[in-house]
Amino acid sequence: MRVLITTDAFPPVCGGSGWSTYELAKGLRDRAHHVEIIKPSVERHNELTESFDGFTPAIFPYWFPPVPYVRNYFKNELLYKRLTRHFRQVIRESKIDIVHAQHRLTGPPSIAAANREGIPSVCTIRDYWPVCYWSDLIVTPDSEALCPSCTVSTMTRCVRPRAGALWPLTIPMIPYMRSNLARKRTALSRATVVIAVSSAIATDLKVRAPELGETEVQTIPNPVDVEGLRSTAALLPAPLDGSYGLFVGKLEINKGVSKLLKALERAQFDLPFVVIGDGSERDRLERAAKGTGRDIRFAGWLPRDQVLAWMRHATLLVFPSYGPESLSRVLLEACVFGLPVAAMDTGGTGDIILHEQTGLLSSTVDQLGVDIGRLRQDRNLRQRLGCAAQEHVDATFSSRVVMCEIESLYERICEESSQGLIG
Repeated sequence: MRVLITTDAFPPVCGGSGWSTYELAKGLRDRAHHVEIIKPSVERHNELTESFDGFTPAIFPYWFPPVPYVRNYFKNELLYKRLTRHFRQVIRESKIDIVHAQHRLTGPPSIAAANREGIPSVCTIRDYWPVCYWSDLIVTPDSEALCPSCTVSTMTRCVRPRAGALWPLTIPMIPYMRSNLARKRTALSRATVVIAVSSAIATDLKVRAPELGETEVQTIPNPVDVEGLRSTAALLPAPLDGSYGLFVGKLEINKGVSKLLKALERAQFDLPFVVIGDGSERDRLERAAKGTGRDIRFAGWLPRDQVLAWMRHATLLVFPSYGPESLSRVLLEACVFGLPVAAMDTGGTGDIILHEQTGLLSSTVDQLGVDIGRLRQDRNLRQRLGCAAQEHVDATFSSRVVMCEIESLYERICEESSQGLIG
């Protein structure tokens, strides 16, 4: 088949969603499908010819003003129209059979373009962009409870910490925020199939997006190149002598970094602890870490191979995220290496970490600390959980398994489209 992948992110510089898109493209290429990739970008120069592993995404340049809410209009309503026209042209010129969108910038226009050109479309949902204006379901940074729904009253609460002292000026924007979400959900409902990467995402779409009532929603996880990761990491030397704990991820509130130090204190963690990642909370976290008297080291963002080396040789991984994780790539890759995990039970984490089977799950910071202590002290527990995690990721998330599901889906909806059963 000739597949057009539209994506907001792609390696070498990207987060987990970009790497998941790469794994999809690689899996299709390995099965001899023709793959084209388009990525909108505000970068007009150095990204135009940037390639990774033989893939060179075609860049669609765009611009937005650095003004809250106004920039969202430029990145949504205005960009969607331009992208729809461009995607239609590519579909015709490249004789595309199916469009597979990956993210919020590319999702709605990809679906619209495919429908107008009479071919099927698939949209993978990896976070909460169809049901939350901020894509994270966090009402306020200090609230443990996630957003119950995007009502006017809830939005009034959620804009305050994000807008600061100017928050009263943002209240008139709430009608736009609500209509923006409604437009996204309506656009998504017109996809041939929506893929939710975890059971949590699928459930939230059903509950929070009534527009998708007649749309086929399938749960198919992100693919992971298990064999490739293990063979790559096997050649990487240990980055640190001795045992150490590890955190990998963005240093942002939704990743639970404010809980990390509390959990390490509760565990009385006595090994070096390495924090890989960066974000708006880094300075605050570093200042707080100095006051603990523990050996906590901040590595910042690292190239992918270096991150894999740290993961492969770590003693344990701590995953304190309290935002509703869709399906964490950090956790999947930890399981690939049999790295034992202590995690907060949030979103799709429970699809990867089965409590007391493939890792330890907790609902409070105190319990997370207890779990970290257990892993630190019990080598047999670490070995048992790590081995089970490897088996679980092999059987459920490996590219070999997931790409068979994706390919079968493509074949079915293309066949139905050719017979006039969808459209």
